[in-house]
Amino acid sequence: MKRVYFAIVLLTSTALPAFAQEKEQARVSNAGQVMQEILNIPDDIPQSVIDKADCVVVMPSVLKLAFGFGGSYGRGVMTCRSGKNFSGPWGAPSMMALEGGSFGLQLGGQATDFVLLLMTPRSAHSILESKVKLGGDISAAAGPVGRNISAETDVTLRAEILSYSRARGLFAGISLSGSTLRPDNSANKKLYGREISPHDVIFNGEVAPPASAKVLLAELNKKSPVNKSENKGGM
Repeated sequence: MKRVYFAIVLLTSTALPAFAQEKEQARVSNAGQVMQEILNIPDDIPQSVIDKADCVVVMPSVLKLAFGFGGSYGRGVMTCRSGKNFSGPWGAPSMMALEGGSFGLQLGGQATDFVLLLMTPRSAHSILESKVKLGGDISAAAGPVGRNISAETDVTLRAEILSYSRARGLFAGISLSGSTLRPDNSANKKLYGREISPHDVIFNGEVAPPASAKVLLAELNKKSPVNKSENKGGM
């Protein structure tokens, strides 16, 4: 009887971490699929906008909660251009969580994909250090849409984060002001198999990108291989 008990304990102790890692790998893979589909939309994120982004956050299938006023919750990934000045290829992703805000009610409660472009180094560092409120701790605005729309508008010049949504086949810029964005440290542990800070994942390059991030990174490196932001070296 004891042997059966210990066998069950051993099986559980090895199977649960593996299942948890597969779950996070699936989230990363799903984020890549969303990014690939969005970047192939005829009127997607303007080239001049994404070329000036330091980092990208992809939140697939964010759902409105069944309780609260417009509350929503979603998990996804954040990837940044590598190197001290965000001048290198897109690097290993860190897991993120999006919570709160009234956008869930505005979108009618359906599952919605979100893409957030981090336009300043300060926004990237702030988000990886702690939970931030969009539109409060960090300025955020609905991103412009269309290949021929210039990034040099008042909105994009002021905003540190530009946000987009896709629901029921419709892609558009959307304000996420009032929601919060934070690192998902427990998901990072499951994904990479050890305790590791988001800062070490993004800025110190301490882990290699998982295989599940192949599509995500390939699409971003194909779409925007060079950072054309004028303030990419600043904080």
